[in-house]
Amino acid sequence: MAADPARAGPRRGGNEAGYLGIAAATEETTMPVTVILELKFKPDAVPQARDVMGRALRDTRAFAGNLRTDVLVDEDDHAHWLIYELWDTVEHDEAYRAFRAGEGKLTDLPPLLAEPPVKKRYATSDI
Repeated sequence: MAADPARAGPRRGGNEAGYLGIAAATEETTMPVTVILELKFKPDAVPQARDVMGRALRDTRAFAGNLRTDVLVDEDDHAHWLIYELWDTVEHDEAYRAFRAGEGKLTDLPPLLAEPPVKKRYATSDI
């Protein structure tokens, strides 16, 4: 029985190995990068954080190279968030970080935080 293309995930190549998400040895691929931004807000600042981040993430989602952005909220601590971002390339992520360090800086965010944010970038593997 052939695999259902709708359930196989995104196609990354023109051969069967690429179709299954495995890069062939001779095939050059660019894998997306994932960024996880951990935010811990002051508990009383969560309503304002929702507003600030809601506006900010509209820009993030519209930024060139952003493939996906989700907000994960800890079920036991609503002031603890993970921002999951998927970027087409490292260069797209770096351009976005430069935007946030300059013209798109979030000046409303630091007063709402209980701790400094933690950002980690992960390479997508072809495993």
